[in-house]
Amino acid sequence: MFQKQKLENLSVEELEQALLLKKRQARLERFQRLSGRARSTNEALLGEEWQPAKKVTAPAAQPSIVTSPERPKSWRDTLLLGLEVTAVIGLVAVLTASYFNLRELNDEVAVAQQNLLVQEPAVEVAPAAPIALARLPGGHTPPTAPGGAMPDVPLHLQAWVQPATAASASAAAVEITKPEVMAPTRIVIPKINVDAPIVNGVNWEDLKKGVGHLPGSAHPGQRGNLYLAAHNDIYGEIFRYLGDLEIGDDYFIYAGEQKFHYVVKERRIIEPTEVDVMMPTTEPISTLQTCYPYLIDTHRLIVVGELAE
Repeated sequence: MFQKQKLENLSVEELEQALLLKKRQARLERFQRLSGRARSTNEALLGEEWQPAKKVTAPAAQPSIVTSPERPKSWRDTLLLGLEVTAVIGLVAVLTASYFNLRELNDEVAVAQQNLLVQEPAVEVAPAAPIALARLPGGHTPPTAPGGAMPDVPLHLQAWVQPATAASASAAAVEITKPEVMAPTRIVIPKINVDAPIVNGVNWEDLKKGVGHLPGSAHPGQRGNLYLAAHNDIYGEIFRYLGDLEIGDDYFIYAGEQKFHYVVKERRIIEPTEVDVMMPTTEPISTLQTCYPYLIDTHRLIVVGELAE
């Protein structure tokens, strides 16, 4: 009916109705066409533009391998690597040799002290022979080293560290026979857990056995300088922690059964040539000496204590 009328003569309602009829006719023709192609009813109704959704799967991610371009090694890199390996091997060798050397030296302490214990006590005290000191006590160059022991003290100062003469040594030997004046036999330092024997002499063999007493120096309780020396890194490391002592700390030196109390009054680090610390004094003091610093031993550590009342 609308085809017989011109569009400009139709109202809005008539145009909408005509458009609706047109859509229905087109849908019917499409349904008939798709039905003839053996399509399902739903597909025929929805039209060709409708397609079932397909499941889209993302492709599996492939591992990415980042390869850096190889840089050819130059002869300089190879040389540096060789030097580093050689330095590490050398350091390990030095540390290993030092460990076994230190272990061997410390093992000698037990043998030397055992020999000291089995020695029979002397019936009488003989005059002590002078000892020609060529170095401050506590040195690390043994007499068996190539060229002998290397002195730490210059030649023009070595006279300062010589022990007493034969006459004074004989006089000291006479004093030793007196009960009230005996040679030191033991030192106890509670703060650093030291309890060690004291032997007469400060040479290489003496310091294997314990703390060495400088011949000619004072005895416990006497006026004068009681000079004692011991190692800090070999032969038992007796004075290993001597530097931990502070002003006011106590230590004790025995002469047989007699016990003498000393109090730390001074502590300092000196050069090996400062031999004045070994000289006699008018006050009853004791000087404890070891090498410093640990395992380097270029200086000397001195601890001075005064006899307590």
